[in-house]
Amino acid sequence: MSTETTAPAAPVVPEGHVGIEIDGRTLFAPKGSMIIQAADKAGIPIPRFCYHEKLPIAANCRMCLVDAEMGGRPMPKPQPACATPVADGMKIFTRNEKALKAQRNVMEFLLINHPLDCPICDQGGECELQDLSLGYGRSVSRFAERKRVVADEDMGPLVATEMTRCIQCTRCVRFTADIAGTYELGGMQRGENLQIGTFDGKPLTTELSGNVIDVCPVGALTNKVFRFRARPWELVARESLGWHDALGSNLFLHVRRGDVLRTVPRDNEAVNECWLSDRDRYSHQGLYADDRAKKPMIRVGEGGEPEAFREASWDEALAKAAEILSAHRGDDLGVLAHPATSNEEGALLARLADALGTGNLDHRIAQHDLSDGAVAEAFGMAVADLEAADAIVVVGSNLRHEVPLLHQRLRKAAKRGAKIHVVNPVDFDFAFAIASKTIVPPSQLASALSNLKLDGATRAAVIVGAVAETSAHAAAIRQAAAAFAAANDAAVCRIPQGANALGLARMGVLPTARDAQAMLADARKAYVIYGIEPGLDFADQARALKALGAAKVVAFSHYACRSTRNVADVILPIGALPEIEATLTNLAGADQRTVAGGKLPGDARPGWRVLRALGGALGADGFAFADLADAGLAPRDVQVAASAAQPQAGEGLELAVSQAIYRVDATVRRAAALQSHPLNAGPRLVLHSADAAAAGVSEGAMAKLDNGVGTATLPVVVDDRVARGAVWVEAGYGPTAALGAGRVRVTGVV
Repeated sequence: MSTETTAPAAPVVPEGHVGIEIDGRTLFAPKGSMIIQAADKAGIPIPRFCYHEKLPIAANCRMCLVDAEMGGRPMPKPQPACATPVADGMKIFTRNEKALKAQRNVMEFLLINHPLDCPICDQGGECELQDLSLGYGRSVSRFAERKRVVADEDMGPLVATEMTRCIQCTRCVRFTADIAGTYELGGMQRGENLQIGTFDGKPLTTELSGNVIDVCPVGALTNKVFRFRARPWELVARESLGWHDALGSNLFLHVRRGDVLRTVPRDNEAVNECWLSDRDRYSHQGLYADDRAKKPMIRVGEGGEPEAFREASWDEALAKAAEILSAHRGDDLGVLAHPATSNEEGALLARLADALGTGNLDHRIAQHDLSDGAVAEAFGMAVADLEAADAIVVVGSNLRHEVPLLHQRLRKAAKRGAKIHVVNPVDFDFAFAIASKTIVPPSQLASALSNLKLDGATRAAVIVGAVAETSAHAAAIRQAAAAFAAANDAAVCRIPQGANALGLARMGVLPTARDAQAMLADARKAYVIYGIEPGLDFADQARALKALGAAKVVAFSHYACRSTRNVADVILPIGALPEIEATLTNLAGADQRTVAGGKLPGDARPGWRVLRALGGALGADGFAFADLADAGLAPRDVQVAASAAQPQAGEGLELAVSQAIYRVDATVRRAAALQSHPLNAGPRLVLHSADAAAAGVSEGAMAKLDNGVGTATLPVVVDDRVARGAVWVEAGYGPTAALGAGRVRVTGVV
């Protein structure tokens, strides 16, 4: 009996792929991809310094040299794996004698001028050069010549430099050019004199500058705030979230003995990729401000001085809070929450409001026009899908400062050919080409949007930002955006006004009676304020402080600041997001969980525990649980009460208000490094030259302003980027807090 054996069938090459072999393994790789990409996908390690999967290929470090064969014939010299495309039938060797010799020679060249400062280098323990030199470096240097020294450059308050360590991989250069779009770094001089730096010697101004620290493979660019505070092996990584805009960037808190020392990005392609905005990276500094609320406090005197309060036990403070709330139930009580409050805290706050019989509950504290009953909604298009859009309209937003990494997604879309149109009251800076721009006062944003044409767009989106959402004409703009989207088959992407505004809307932290503006305009006898800095977080500060100042106030607070002490009768210290377990809902509608990272300061407690204890002290139903898992928290539908439209005065210039990038909330305002950043321009009044001439003010003058409710005195900046008939101010500063929205008159010059 004869037997026949058949050879196994050759594997079928997928369409658009080629068959290659790496270290004896047969693989399929997309046509046009590079050797290093195919190796990475297969888990085959190739050393590298200049290559980064998110950056354009430079091929200038040569550490990734490999040996290759084509058609059975070896290539004459080693090939850079990052810049050599795969070809059908190619054989690659990453660990043979030829490849290893090339890699070791490159390492020797890299170390010729590198300083021997590993013991004191703050990159030690997480340095790619240190790691690879262990495997590819020589134990003894053959060079006795003097090493070169490169002068350091001041890149601002966030990034520290030790440029003698630089190996000219140009990752930082490519990041600022291709990702941030600011082109602030570059290579100067040539040969052994080549050095990386800023062209003008000024600090980095990109809102994403901290990412150059992450991409730097050596200790040339490091975190100035974290520098020399700890070694990486002393730190514990805790999963957390960015909570200063609605994107909800994924990040790690690096903690030592309960102190948050550093924040780094956590990869999530659907949200922030591998990047992090400077606001999210450095805001943890604010957790350790001197005025952090650490003990329960009860008012014993008048005013906002520290002596007007005394420290109390939790039992005494909760009893006092319960006494105030018991005496002011129903319509006499208003409940206001910061829009970054977590879902769990928000759900319990709504439960407490129900138990006290009040429908005066809201988190939309920074919005003026709620006449359409609008609440936050999830984006109509996924954030990652915006990169593939062919037309995007940005309405009423300084997007680069409002949501920096959403702006970066739009930059990627523009580079791929998307037409991006802008309708704004100010010609804000964008790091990409604008197809068309319409600069008009806030009252004309809706009509300007209606007149815009998107010819031939098949995948379009309209993004509505904070300048629109917080304006006195927000309802009309929202209506125009919806009509425009319907007419152009575009997705509506309204940016939620707060890190968890969408989650709080789903949890029912919304009014069935008076909304935030109504309960402050028609003052209540008592208020609960949750996570709010009263002097800076409200849409109309003058009205809010007047209402709160005349009422009994229970403040759940992260900070015992002067504005909180001015209005509160009881201050209950609660943990900030990096210190608690919580869930936030981002602008895409995704629920994201964070774990407790830093320790709670003093006697502060997680907000949900304080709410549970207060509910128990009030004898309210639904607060007899030991753990959040037993609390039965769930989204709830609320029929939102729409407020009456705010009357608009006919005099003066229209206010266009955007949020200052590093003044968005109490914690960011207390981050010293961010407050020193050049993007923190300070309070000012910016107006068109024609309006300045008509008002009799000039550049640098101090102008007196009046909006009928509050007054301010601000330095004048004349800039024709502002629409005629409008003035631009940034919120988040004390001197601009009283202005709100609507119209303002210049009443004089100091």
